[in-house]
Amino acid sequence: MTDLWAWVLIACAIAYATKLAGYLVPDAVLDRPWVATVSTGMTVGLLTSLVVVNTVVTGPALVVDARLAALGAAAFALWLRAPYLVVVIVGAVAAALARLAGF
Repeated sequence: MTDLWAWVLIACAIAYATKLAGYLVPDAVLDRPWVATVSTGMTVGLLTSLVVVNTVVTGPALVVDARLAALGAAAFALWLRAPYLVVVIVGAVAAALARLAGF
């Protein structure tokens, strides 16, 4: 087994242990209002950071390219409360047009 597979198995074990720990938390702790607030904020923050990093980072460098235009167009479509499929199509069209324009 290579080192990579060992690290994959370790990551799987940690993910499983974390999931199991979540099931073992008593309901009295989960019913507190601040737990819902923290978990909601943490979810939004992690998802936002993932989207931003995948949009403007390529390797070790920050880049401004068609992905940023696609993200902006998709965010605008979400702001208009468009359905999910429309948001995806608007983002794809924006990326295509930005690439056609040379970005």
